[in-house]
Amino acid sequence: MEQAVSTSITRRSLAAGLTLTAALAAPLAGADNAYAQATQTMPEKSLYERLGGVFAIAAVVDHFSDALVKNAIVGQESKNPQLREWHTKNLGRLPGLKFMRTLWVCNVSGGPFQFTATRPGTKPLGLEEAHRDLRISPAEFDEVAAELGRTLDFVKVPKREKAEVLAAFAAHKDEVTAGYVAVNKR
Repeated sequence: MEQAVSTSITRRSLAAGLTLTAALAAPLAGADNAYAQATQTMPEKSLYERLGGVFAIAAVVDHFSDALVKNAIVGQESKNPQLREWHTKNLGRLPGLKFMRTLWVCNVSGGPFQFTATRPGTKPLGLEEAHRDLRISPAEFDEVAAELGRTLDFVKVPKREKAEVLAAFAAHKDEVTAGYVAVNKR
């Protein structure tokens, strides 16, 4: 009889313990399941969001634009007379250009702002007409891209986002250098 009581208590204790364990584990399993669902259904942030939004982008554009003016290859001392003239005689337009560049980056990075070219071209973002008269060579374009890379490093943009920004910039090389190519085909 002692053994029967002992076994009965053990079975009851075991049943109660299992019930308690199941009751405690259920909310944890539900929380884990909710976390798994949230991470699976939550879309990745856009490049715009990962860059920090319009204010962070504007700060990058401000630094980048000022660095271009001083750049020996594409700025005020450029061998390209059109670039040299722009960076010396048109600096009153620089604040507007910074604004347009900020809109452009916000647009191509997935932000809520839309860039509309002031001189529409054949491409959606119209960069070929805005740059045609500057006759930017492929090498000069590459220097501008390098200056952008230096700016992104200066503001400590992470490697992945830097690569995406530079890839978006490089995708428009043909548009930006179209004026140079047209003049040198003749």
